[in-house]
Amino acid sequence: MNQALADTPLSALPTPHSNGETVISVTGLTKVFKDFWGRPKARAVDNVDFTVRQGEVFGLLGPNGSGKSTTVKLLLGLLYPTKGHIEVFGHSPRHVPTKSRIGYLPEESYLYRYLDSRETLDFFGNLFRLPKGDRAKRTEQLLEMVGLTQTRTRAVGEFSKGMQRRIGLAQALINDPDLVILDEPTSGLDPIGCREVKDLIVALARRGKTVILSSHLLADVEDVCDRVVIYYGGKVQAIGTLNELLAKPDAIQITTPALSRETMERVLSTIRQDVAEAKVQIDTPTQNLESYFLAVVERAQKAAAQTSGAVAGATVAAYLRGETEAKPSPDRILERLAAPQPATPAPAPAPAPAKTVDEHKLAALTKPAEPVEAAPGPAPAQQPQPADLQKANEKLAGLLRKQG
Repeated sequence: MNQALADTPLSALPTPHSNGETVISVTGLTKVFKDFWGRPKARAVDNVDFTVRQGEVFGLLGPNGSGKSTTVKLLLGLLYPTKGHIEVFGHSPRHVPTKSRIGYLPEESYLYRYLDSRETLDFFGNLFRLPKGDRAKRTEQLLEMVGLTQTRTRAVGEFSKGMQRRIGLAQALINDPDLVILDEPTSGLDPIGCREVKDLIVALARRGKTVILSSHLLADVEDVCDRVVIYYGGKVQAIGTLNELLAKPDAIQITTPALSRETMERVLSTIRQDVAEAKVQIDTPTQNLESYFLAVVERAQKAAAQTSGAVAGATVAAYLRGETEAKPSPDRILERLAAPQPATPAPAPAPAPAKTVDEHKLAALTKPAEPVEAAPGPAPAQQPQPADLQKANEKLAGLLRKQG
């Protein structure tokens, strides 16, 4: 961030003109949610029509429950319309190759809390089959862009909401999408992060990217959007460019450098000849709070003040600025994941190492054993002889006859 950037309102930056190619076409879009019995419960979107062209920043506005998030989910193919027709890049939102051209930041960041920042971006890059070298390069550029280079090894589950929004924005851009859908991208961000997100949106539009921005922060929408649509009750209440919707044709504003009192009197006297004095207002122009805040932070950064949180990103990532880089062809991700994997042959068992024969030990084992002398001790009892057994039997027989 530099002082010139902080002092330049985004509305004053040149914005690209659409080349007329239609990216999104919505006709008669209606979505009715039903209860368990199939009865209509809520008509979230009611007969909506609009188109979005290439290179345009298109804003979705409306109070809570007006149908903005439902429209976004219908554009992504996450919901099926009850009635109407949607085309994204000339195809159905459920067309798989079309999905690889879209980057999406949901209202709530759904991230794997035990992965760190680098692993998170590598994971999403792998889903798009980006080469390993491109994934590593883009990861470093995105982490620098969103100001998370100092926290790249921390698990994202430890991040604050604002820092999760930063890494969520990075993952939405890892595939260099042609259509970027951002749902409340500045929610939870500090003023520095808000300004950087708006700078990024302007940079993407300059490259011909199409951006759909859904936000409740009207100042952010006013800074970057070319056209807006305002919902209420699921219906379109207003649609058009900001100049068409915000201009007051019955008033003129003139801004000049500080004038002397005599000059002011002459100017006012001339104006009062045609306009009633009560309708003339004189105010001193002021800068907005965002510009003042950014200037204060930059002075602190120049004073080498340290912070352990997110820092201001340097610039928009190089590949997002359109610098030369081979862009991968659209990949059928779901088909790749569902395709059967070729069987991997089991590795052949390693041959057992040959055993070395110990000749000395083998000779010792085959040598006949020498007789061992018996140790002196009591003589073993002698077994009775057959003659003694015969005498004992005869004596026992005699005793039995006497008893009988």
